[in-house]
Amino acid sequence: MNVLGLFVPGRSVLHRLPAGAKILALLALVTVLVALDDHAAGPVATPAAALACLAAYPASGLGLRRPLRLLVPLLPFLAVIALFQALTGDPRAAFRVCLLLVAAVLAAGLVTFTTRVSAMLDLFERLARPLARFGVRPDRVALVLALTVRSVPMVAAAWQESRDACAARGLPAWPHLTVVPVIVGMIRTAEAMGEAMTARGVD
Repeated sequence: MNVLGLFVPGRSVLHRLPAGAKILALLALVTVLVALDDHAAGPVATPAAALACLAAYPASGLGLRRPLRLLVPLLPFLAVIALFQALTGDPRAAFRVCLLLVAAVLAAGLVTFTTRVSAMLDLFERLARPLARFGVRPDRVALVLALTVRSVPMVAAAWQESRDACAARGLPAWPHLTVVPVIVGMIRTAEAMGEAMTARGVD
């Protein structure tokens, strides 16, 4: 099992784009959506971006199961955010904030599923090279950043697997029944990563 990423091989346009271009597009999308949040175009731009990101999955050969598996674990958090925003401010703002998070997660998933770990590592290492004069090791920075980016969909997948396990046993998806297995699974994954990196001479 590939514990460092969730890359899905393919020949789509997104698969062929360089990692740097996809990262810049992700940052630009989130920045624009945040900037437009209070603008008149915000109520239109954010849903449009979320729908466009969702449509990009089947267009890239990724299907619709993967984005759904990314979004399902977010539903409890989105519900809390929406309730808090609705009680303390404008209900429409709650809708925009939730859609913004959905669009950001879907866009990040597109980058993760269509970018090889090696390409991500190479990109981060090139970006960190100017820091070498200050004693920073670019290869270590690249590894930490790549693992951080990859951990988001891994946590989402672990959460979904925990919920599925509860459903298979006829148990309700209560937090104490789903969170603990996720934490244990991520600790085991972290240990596997550490062992793999140690075996490859990464200390």
